[in-house]
Amino acid sequence: MRYRYFTCDVFTGTRFGGNPLAVLPDAAGLDAGLMQRIAREFNLSETSFVFPAEAGHTRKVRIFTPAGELPFAGHPNVGTAFVLAATGALGELRGRLSVSFEEAAGVVPVAIEVAGGQVTSCELAAPQPLSLGKMLPVPLVAAALSLPVEAIRTDSHPPQEASCGLPFPVVELANRAALERASPGEAGLAGLAAQGVRPALYVYVRSSDEFDLRARSFAPANEGREDPATGSAGCALAGLLTYLEGGADGTRSYRIAQGVELGRPSLLVARTERRGAVVRSWIGGACVMVSEGTIEVGAGETR
Repeated sequence: MRYRYFTCDVFTGTRFGGNPLAVLPDAAGLDAGLMQRIAREFNLSETSFVFPAEAGHTRKVRIFTPAGELPFAGHPNVGTAFVLAATGALGELRGRLSVSFEEAAGVVPVAIEVAGGQVTSCELAAPQPLSLGKMLPVPLVAAALSLPVEAIRTDSHPPQEASCGLPFPVVELANRAALERASPGEAGLAGLAAQGVRPALYVYVRSSDEFDLRARSFAPANEGREDPATGSAGCALAGLLTYLEGGADGTRSYRIAQGVELGRPSLLVARTERRGAVVRSWIGGACVMVSEGTIEVGAGETR
């Protein structure tokens, strides 16, 4: 049996920038084991598999890294919405579209902006409000990033887990030089895992150029790779900063640069809403189509 796939670059308007994603827009008949094998075959940070909805929403979506399934992730939702819209799976593109994806972490709404019959951007709403987890020892985090302790900035917040559907240890660094030098250290990452922390560090610095923040994301459990653009972590970071800034209720926005050090520059635009607490986070950006094809699945391979 043949399964059609598309690849696109997410959080960029330039092909071969951003974060690449593979999407199977009709994955009916595939089980978890085969989806995992297909994700390993693509060997991208994530591959998304689209199924008919089960609870009345637009589609059901499952997301796999080469190492395992995720309950929610940012760039797969943005890219999946883009692929479905751009290939006609959502009907004629006449104006702004709203879709919702059923996922393990909850329902993920995505707004699709259209101009001139073309998709210009997609923005997801995180499936969960901001939640904060463990605070992490600075020496342990510094070791995990192969940085000296003084490179970790703590005046705004300590290294801490934050989540809007997928937890990330979020770490502010002292300056851009520290951001560029950061590299996962096996001993420190093992120490994080021993504390029950998901070892997928998201590090950032504040910026005063065309971006508000510059970030990098290390996910050693995902084949040791660095992620060029991490929407789920961007949602968590924006939510954390809005929480820390306090002030009046309302919305805030953050322009996040990521992937620069990898030669795959990405632009993620995050928004938050504060109503006493941080009640919602969004993240979005542009996408560009890269390739399409089919995957052959033999009769004995579907189960």
